[in-house]
Amino acid sequence: MSIFKLPDLGEGLPDAEIVEWHVKVGDEVKVDQPMVSMETAKAVVDVPVPMDGVVSQLFGEPGDVIDTGAPLIEFNTGDAADSGQDSQEKSNNTNSADDSAAKLRAEAEQVLKDLHEESAAADKPAAKEAIGTVVGQMESSDVEVNSMTDFGGKKAAPAVRALAKKLGVDLNTIEATGAGGVIRPSDVKAAAANPVKQAPQEKPAAKTAPATPAPQPPTQASSKQTAPAASKVLVDDQWQQVKGSRRTMARVMQNAHASVVPTTIMDDADINNWQAGEDITVRLIRSLVVAAQAEPTLNAWFDGDKLARRLISHVDVGIAVDTEDGLFVPTMRNCDAMTPEQVRAAMNNIKNQVKSRSIPPEDMKDYTIMLSNFGVYAGRYATPVITPPCVSIVAAGKLRHDVVPVLGGMEAHRIIPLSLTFDHRAVTGGEAARFLAAMIKDLNKTRYTLRQ
Repeated sequence: MSIFKLPDLGEGLPDAEIVEWHVKVGDEVKVDQPMVSMETAKAVVDVPVPMDGVVSQLFGEPGDVIDTGAPLIEFNTGDAADSGQDSQEKSNNTNSADDSAAKLRAEAEQVLKDLHEESAAADKPAAKEAIGTVVGQMESSDVEVNSMTDFGGKKAAPAVRALAKKLGVDLNTIEATGAGGVIRPSDVKAAAANPVKQAPQEKPAAKTAPATPAPQPPTQASSKQTAPAASKVLVDDQWQQVKGSRRTMARVMQNAHASVVPTTIMDDADINNWQAGEDITVRLIRSLVVAAQAEPTLNAWFDGDKLARRLISHVDVGIAVDTEDGLFVPTMRNCDAMTPEQVRAAMNNIKNQVKSRSIPPEDMKDYTIMLSNFGVYAGRYATPVITPPCVSIVAAGKLRHDVVPVLGGMEAHRIIPLSLTFDHRAVTGGEAARFLAAMIKDLNKTRYTLRQ
């Protein structure tokens, strides 16, 4: 017998979830035929059969989480290794599995690259913003971001949903051939090759009154907040294993809590003088760039083990995006060299990638400073969590109107509450205060472009 262990399907990922087995016990299999679909925090990867043989045991069912390096499947290879082989022969089998693991890592990287290319090809300007915007006004969307989304009793993994979007296939019309009602990529391709004809729609009844125009969404600079959509989380009073991206989020937060010495300061920015149509996302990122130039110690990395600090000349902002699957932090690169239009385009691309779960692994790391918005629905100030090696994170609260004194009188001004958490091992209180003051000074101005 030869046991194949789950290889590392990404960059140090500790585990993966079984989405669907493509083989069963008793099947005679050949090298490189589809074996199992595994979901990590990054994507769904199809793992091929690593050796010829007969499947003798599966170490898990769909939905189970398998640790990297734990047994995944056992094969009867039909040679001397299955009946009294010596330890050297067992070692050879292990080496074969290691070779397969290296091959799988390369294939996993290719899958992630393909997903990114598919998403880029499918992304088009949308008529409205989608749920997942984390700075500025966030508008509602009926798109649900789930690792396995239900479509009338059928289930589709992120890679399958991305493929369906690319091919223009409605997942509700597809016949699922996978175990447990799972829609497989082959099902999507078959549906694309043989599209179902839509039934003709009935003619609308004669209008008796003018139609009510649809309400227009608020602008990015609006102080109104979008009402939260109804939660689709199943509540059943049962313990459920945390999986996928939420599992990764739990580990990241736990490690951050254990290794960072956080301190938070808070203040407000008066944005009443902004010109109409100002983009809140652009202005917040611009203020981070200006503040990093004024106080570089907040745009830095810190190594707690070596007690070493690295001040970074460029500004790569980690944009915290909240979804029902957990927290994602894609990176917006080189914000210090971007125009307002480029920042907006980059933000739209981030939101689309989060929706389709097609963010390349390299785009979810190495940010130099972090930005979040807990106040999309409610909340004024908070203590956001820093992810090492970063030393700071800025969070914007809910926009509000406050009465402020102006030339001996009183006026109602629009205010953005800001919270800055910093790692006190690497940053002093004075440095953090100067950084926040620089942000506020820039946000108070009437208008700014990203280039000085």
